[in-house]
Amino acid sequence: MKAWRIGSLGEPKDVMQLEEVADPTPGPGQLVVKVLASPANFPDVLMARGLYQVKPELPFTAGVELCGEVVALGEGVSTGSTSGLQVGDRVIGGAALPYGGFGELALMDAATTFPAPEALTDAEASSLYIGYQTGWFALHRRAHIQPGETLLVHAAAGGVGSAAIQLGKAAGATVIGVVGGPEKAEVAKKLGADVVIDRHEEDFVKVVKEVTGGKGADVIYDPVGGDTYDRSTKCIAFEGRILIIGFAGGRIQEAALNHSLIKNYSIVGLHWGLYNTLAPELVNECHAELTRMADEGSIKPLVSETLALEQVAEGVQRLADGVTVGRVVYEADS
Repeated sequence: MKAWRIGSLGEPKDVMQLEEVADPTPGPGQLVVKVLASPANFPDVLMARGLYQVKPELPFTAGVELCGEVVALGEGVSTGSTSGLQVGDRVIGGAALPYGGFGELALMDAATTFPAPEALTDAEASSLYIGYQTGWFALHRRAHIQPGETLLVHAAAGGVGSAAIQLGKAAGATVIGVVGGPEKAEVAKKLGADVVIDRHEEDFVKVVKEVTGGKGADVIYDPVGGDTYDRSTKCIAFEGRILIIGFAGGRIQEAALNHSLIKNYSIVGLHWGLYNTLAPELVNECHAELTRMADEGSIKPLVSETLALEQVAEGVQRLADGVTVGRVVYEADS
């Protein structure tokens, strides 16, 4: 099969090579899928650079989530097993590296593989797993967002940010999206944000205070870190919650705990991957809820671009450069 292999570390465009490699064989508890679609995620960028907490042995194929069609089942994943998986099923979930989603075939672990919602296309379904599960756990399990609260979403036109907008609206929140540039502003509006701030043109701290009558945002969703986190502490509400989602800005934020004491707000971390090992029943619950929401139309991943296999490295690099909007997805039929 053909797959994008990373044999050394660096920028995606420099280290991703399209190669002919052996087809994967499923181990116990695993399955092989024909890749139908696989979106670019920031962890793919960080793994190419060697900066992600997960460091696969070189060489490996990136593509951390996907939608695929089951073609082979490993030991313990047979028809009638507790997984309920069968050859021919359309599924979504995380890839089992080193056989990620940026190839013709991929490996998946049965424990983190779920039926693809029928309401979504292959490209949309492939984008539901990481971003939307992250958003659901962050907003509902960690921040306990309530109807009528104000949610501020940074990087609102990106993968996790776009999911947070839709999930926040579905939860009954007023959503303020922060983006960089007019094109991304249009995306955030299309996703349903009530207020959109172009950080190149406006100070988000000032706008948030104006929109909330000086109160500030009840929940702040921060996948950026660095200066964005520092500024967010200036517009967090009394008893507000700042969600630490990631560090796409390049600098890991540092909390001045005396400031959280004085302003009476919480700094809440989210390591979504831990739920897969420590509370898998909650991951199943989350998938069922996201499927219901997809079926009723309250969430729908925004796929802005689909890529042919030959275009994947270029697409991942554009994500790394911060110039993409919505989800950029490798789709087998593109």
